[in-house]
Amino acid sequence: MSHKQILVVFGSLMLGLLLASLDNTIVSTAIRTIIGDIGGQNGLARMPWVTTAYVLASTAATPIYGKLSDLFGRKPLYMIAIALFLTGSALSGLSQNLDQLIAFRALQGLGAGGIMGLTFAIVGDVVPPRERGKYQGLFGGVFMLAMVAGPLLGGIFTEHNAILGITGWRWVFYVNLPIGIIALFVISAVLHLPKRRMKATIDYIGATLVVAGVVGLLLAAQMGGQQYAWGSPVIIGLAIAGVLLLVAFVLWEIRTPEPILPMRLFRGAVFRVSNIMGFLIGMVMMGAMMYIPFYFQVVNFDSPTKAGLRMLPMMVGLLATSISSGRIISKTGRYRFFPIAGIATTTVGLGLMTTMDENTNFVLAGLFMFIVGLGLGATMQVLVLAVQNAVDMKDMGVATTSTTFFRSLGQTFGAAIMGAILTNQLTSHLKSNAGPGAALAPVREHGMEILQSQDAMGKLPAAVQHVLIHSFTQALSTVFLVGAALSLIAWVASWFLKEHKLRSMAPADVAKQAGSSDVEAPAMAH
Repeated sequence: MSHKQILVVFGSLMLGLLLASLDNTIVSTAIRTIIGDIGGQNGLARMPWVTTAYVLASTAATPIYGKLSDLFGRKPLYMIAIALFLTGSALSGLSQNLDQLIAFRALQGLGAGGIMGLTFAIVGDVVPPRERGKYQGLFGGVFMLAMVAGPLLGGIFTEHNAILGITGWRWVFYVNLPIGIIALFVISAVLHLPKRRMKATIDYIGATLVVAGVVGLLLAAQMGGQQYAWGSPVIIGLAIAGVLLLVAFVLWEIRTPEPILPMRLFRGAVFRVSNIMGFLIGMVMMGAMMYIPFYFQVVNFDSPTKAGLRMLPMMVGLLATSISSGRIISKTGRYRFFPIAGIATTTVGLGLMTTMDENTNFVLAGLFMFIVGLGLGATMQVLVLAVQNAVDMKDMGVATTSTTFFRSLGQTFGAAIMGAILTNQLTSHLKSNAGPGAALAPVREHGMEILQSQDAMGKLPAAVQHVLIHSFTQALSTVFLVGAALSLIAWVASWFLKEHKLRSMAPADVAKQAGSSDVEAPAMAH
């Protein structure tokens, strides 16, 4: 494919990736409004399931998409994923009650799991590893764009009671439709990959075991400390069941001839180390990023829209190193330096963010976020590149989606762990800072609920606001400290990442060179 053709394909892949990564950030901004409209009784208690259903479905489905795409081809599976996502989006916008919305969000998640994983697998098919960096760096910008644009669009939609005669919050889901249809059309028209005509049995038992095991662990992580205590029989039971099912999955995968996730891949040092790093970086990303907009809303009383815009320094840093590192890798063929330097930079940035409190000005906070962004941009996409370059071409799909799978697992567990740390630390600091007096008793008893409502915060005296805000920044410093510690562990792991010579041919080119007639369509004229 020519450079121009590759850019067209990349544009459609970036649209698809934007859909999947934007969805959670935009929905989180609108969730209060949605619950108020269709939540009904116990709507607040069931609110987390609007996000949980999406995360569970997308994470569990990701490795299955990878294996199926290796067997039957990337393009049809990718188009099915987009179609599922768009169907789930349309139905979510039509939801009349919370049960319907939760079910349709799960359908969205099934599509998102394929989009997130197969996007990078398709990149691995059409661009040689040596040239991949200069294109793949653009995807880092998509992730950060989602972090900024999500709260911005969510705020715009929810601030209007109706847009074109349709309830404002429903556009949170309908906005996906035109973007997804364009991506679907372009992929259908311009993406031509070698067909796969492999006769193989689908590992239904392995798929069932991995989905059940992951769902058990994710449910324990999502509900622990929220709907149930961490030490409750429900959480412990889910955790034990999840671990046992995953052990059974590993044992089954070793024995079955066509595994969903071949265990032999873990013998490769690059695959093993990259996924450990991806899991830890996922925890850091979710733990650090999801609380930064909340910080600005609490400390500066920013709207969700404005708080999202304040994330721009991190986006600029991430985009700068994501693009520049990719170009340098393509020019030199060396990639090991970037995750080592990138994770070190991220660790420093998170360490600096532990100093943020209610008196930190935006220039300083923006600098800290910029440093974190620089580090993440130099790391995230390089790990995908390293894995794709190290595995056999027949395993490209399952290996690539595995990197997405482990990073998604890390993000989910990171959100749960960081949330638990924030809650525990905040409770402790509220009690300590409020003191034993009766005047601040509401702060000690209801401080968590008050912090979640800007209206409630705004009605309090300045002295009470100060206690709440100071307690929150103290708790958040601990969250950033834990994030820095996890980043430091990932940095240690990065030294074990081996560097293999980057291949100069894409899998699709190898198939054509070998005289394969199984190509979906003739190549476009240059």
